[in-house]
Amino acid sequence: MNSDAAADSRAAAPGSTDTHATRVRRATATDAGAVRALLRNAQLPIDGVPDDLAHFLVAQLGEMVVGAIGLEPYGDSALLRSAVVAPAVRGTGIGDQLVKALIDNARSAGARHLILLTTTAEGWFPRFGFERIERGEVPAAVHASAAFRGACPDSAIVMRVEL
Repeated sequence: MNSDAAADSRAAAPGSTDTHATRVRRATATDAGAVRALLRNAQLPIDGVPDDLAHFLVAQLGEMVVGAIGLEPYGDSALLRSAVVAPAVRGTGIGDQLVKALIDNARSAGARHLILLTTTAEGWFPRFGFERIERGEVPAAVHASAAFRGACPDSAIVMRVEL
């Protein structure tokens, strides 16, 4: 997905009649504090989140960052990480738009499959084609990520979608 497509991905805020209130766009280094705060508030790991937020997308409502998601490319594999939406806007479709935009970015970057670890959303990700897999099925390059090196617990569920 190019940056114009990411900028045009939108969702409505809860209670809003403006369907263009929330904008999904590429993250910049100036978003780092807001993204880390969202992750901390959701009790998600911040280990390995780059300061420049390379390969991250954010959802912006007005001037506020209300969601984020990251991609870590590893050759023909990629790791979806740090999917988070502020509690006040959950259930509005922002998470769906973030995941769909990230899948498009991964595909455009040449990834053939996308991996994720989750402790809380195993039932949510299948809507995007993700299926549970065993850790042994994860490519070795992805095992080098902070998520697999300990940022996520060993009890986290591993899921994959073919792109």
